[in-house]
Amino acid sequence: MKKAQLLILLLMILVHVGAGFPSDRRAIPGQDKHASWDDVNVVAHGLLQLGQGLKEHVDKTKTQMRDVSSKLKAFNNTMAELERRQQEQDKVLKATGEEVEKRVKMALELAEGLRVKVEEVKKQSEDMHSRMDWLEEKVEAVLTEPAVDRNNSSHSGIPLIETLVVAQNRRIDQLVEKIKQQQDKLEKQSLHLQALQNKVAHKRVKSHRRRDEETALRGEAEQSQATSGFARDCHDLFVRGQRSNGIYKIQPENSQPFNVFCEMTSEGGWTVIQKRQDGSQNFNQLWESYKKGFGSLNGEFWLGLENIHSLSKQGHYILQVELSDQAGEQQAVRYQFQLDGEEEKFTLHLEQESSPGAQEGIMTTGASGLPFSTADRDNDLAADVNCAELLTGGWWFSSCGESNLNGRYPRRLGLHRRHQTRTRAMFWTPTKGKNSSLMTTVLKIAPATEISS
Repeated sequence: MKKAQLLILLLMILVHVGAGFPSDRRAIPGQDKHASWDDVNVVAHGLLQLGQGLKEHVDKTKTQMRDVSSKLKAFNNTMAELERRQQEQDKVLKATGEEVEKRVKMALELAEGLRVKVEEVKKQSEDMHSRMDWLEEKVEAVLTEPAVDRNNSSHSGIPLIETLVVAQNRRIDQLVEKIKQQQDKLEKQSLHLQALQNKVAHKRVKSHRRRDEETALRGEAEQSQATSGFARDCHDLFVRGQRSNGIYKIQPENSQPFNVFCEMTSEGGWTVIQKRQDGSQNFNQLWESYKKGFGSLNGEFWLGLENIHSLSKQGHYILQVELSDQAGEQQAVRYQFQLDGEEEKFTLHLEQESSPGAQEGIMTTGASGLPFSTADRDNDLAADVNCAELLTGGWWFSSCGESNLNGRYPRRLGLHRRHQTRTRAMFWTPTKGKNSSLMTTVLKIAPATEISS
C-alpha cells in the first residue's frame, strides 16, 4: 500500500512538472526544451524503478499466498480425516453399547423368570408342607389309636400315605435341582456380562487414547498435574498427625497415587485392603476386577491386588484378619505378610505371629506361598477342580475346604437349601474346630516395624 501511494504521489508531481514547462516557452527556446526533457527522463527513470519494485513485491505476495493456500488445504484434509475417524469410533461404541444393553436386558429377563419360578416353587413348597402336616396328623392319629380299634378300623391306607410322602420328597428334590440349574445358568450369564463390560471398558480406553492423539495433532497439549507430597501408607498419615478414620489418598514408593480407607488406632494407622459387612457388594468377580479393585471405600470393597502389592513391596508388613460370626463372637489373627506381583500370580507369603491367647489360623503358607485364583484364572493347588469357580470369589486357595473370605455373603435360607449354599458362603476354618458362619470380615495391613504386637 505504501508503494502504491508513493506511485500516485510521483504521478501528481510529474503532472505538475509537465504543466509548468510551457509557461516559459518565450524565453530561450532551445535551453528550456533541453531542461524539460531531462526532468522528464529523471522522473520516468524513477517511475520505472518503482514499477519494477512493485512487480517484485506482487510476485513475492503471490508466492506467499500459494504457500498459505496449500497449507490450508492440507489442514482441511487433516480435519476431514479426523472427523471421519471420530464418526467410525462413535459407530463402534454405539454398536458395542447396544450389544451390552441387549445382554443386560436378557439377563434381567432371565432373572425375572427365575424369580417367578422361585415364587412358584415357594408356593408349591408351602402347599407340600401343608399336605405333609395333614399326613403327619393322620399318621399320628392312626398310631395313637388302641390296637383293637386299629385292627377293626379301615386305616389300611398307611402304605398309600407312605407312597405319597416318598412321591412328595421326590418332587421336592426335583424342584431343588431345577433351582440349582437356574442359579448356575444365571451365574454363567453374570460372568458373560462381566466379560462384556470389561471388553467395553477396554474399547473406551482405546477410544480415549485415540482422541488424545488426535488432540495432539490439532496442536492441543494436555497438562499433567504433578502429584507429590502424599503419604506412603496409612501409618505414614498417622505419623504426620492424622487420627481420624476415613478415606485418604496415598502414594507408595514407585507407584501412582490411589485412595484407601485408613483405620487409625492407638497402635498406628492401618490400611484396609478388604471389608465385608452387609453383602451389598458382589465379590464373585474375575481376575481383572480383583487386580484393579472394586466396591466402595465407604462400604464393602476389595482394594486391588496391584495396590496391595505396591504397599507390600515397600518393606515388612503385618496382615491382621478380623472376623465376627452370627453369634457375635469376634476373633483376630496376625501374620507376617508379603505379596508378590502379577508375574508371580500375586503369590501370598504368610507367617503367623505368636501371641498369648491368639487362635491359630489356617493361612500359614510356608516358604512357597499360595497364588491367587479366580474363576477365569485357575491357580489353586487342587488338581481336579477350580476352587474359585466351585466356591465363588477370588482367594488364595490351596484346596477348596480351608478358607474363602471373598465367597458369597450368607443369606437366610430354607433348611433344604442351607446345606447346598453353605460351602459357597464366605468361611474361615481354623485348624481346630468347625466352619464359622461369618457376618463381617476386615483385612488390614501396617508396617511391621511400627506396629507393636
